[in-house]
Amino acid sequence: MGNNPSKFKGENLPVETVSWYDCVDYCNKRSLKEGLKPYYNIDRNKRDPNNLDDPAFGALDNIRWTVTINAAANGYRLPTEAEWEYAAGGGKKSKSYTYSGGTNIDEVAWYWRNAGDKYLAGFWDWPTIRDNHDKTKPVGSKKPNELGLYDMSGNVREWCWDWFGDLETKGTDPRGSSSGYARVWKGGGWIGADFCCESSFRGHLAGNGTGPDQGFRVCRNK
Repeated sequence: MGNNPSKFKGENLPVETVSWYDCVDYCNKRSLKEGLKPYYNIDRNKRDPNNLDDPAFGALDNIRWTVTINAAANGYRLPTEAEWEYAAGGGKKSKSYTYSGGTNIDEVAWYWRNAGDKYLAGFWDWPTIRDNHDKTKPVGSKKPNELGLYDMSGNVREWCWDWFGDLETKGTDPRGSSSGYARVWKGGGWIGADFCCESSFRGHLAGNGTGPDQGFRVCRNK
């Protein structure tokens, strides 16, 4: 990509401070570099009509590229929310853990209590987290899940393909929505509370949003 946007840089640290758009762009460029068919069609000049204004805060995403998929392509892509949750939960080997890989969060995830100089107690508090020098940790430092996947709970939040939007309030399964005002992230991160690291938790952020705990994970079709 030509640069590393991460706040915390290191050979084995996850990349963070990336937007959803950075991730789909990376997927296509990596696919081309490896001789694979790109999964995404990216039109930077056409505003996506499915990218809605936030019902409370209005237009938060000032990029709004139109991104569609080549479903049969073998290139890299972001997982759907359902795919991410299935993988985090251990797939067919699942033992129905609360977090990806276990029920004891400290064994499987880096989050606000354990990602700094000392283990924090009490309630979540950003000044305390900052003064404790919390940050990302080398990948694979905690226990893997049933499929041998690391860090699907904690370390960095991971972008998914799915929209997050109005279907949240209509009593239907929101996964796979055709429109929305943000994109889904999963897994929690080093800043987040323990409940954010639960495999079932779904967070959201405008597609142009970034942060030092916002990363991603890629997958490919066989």
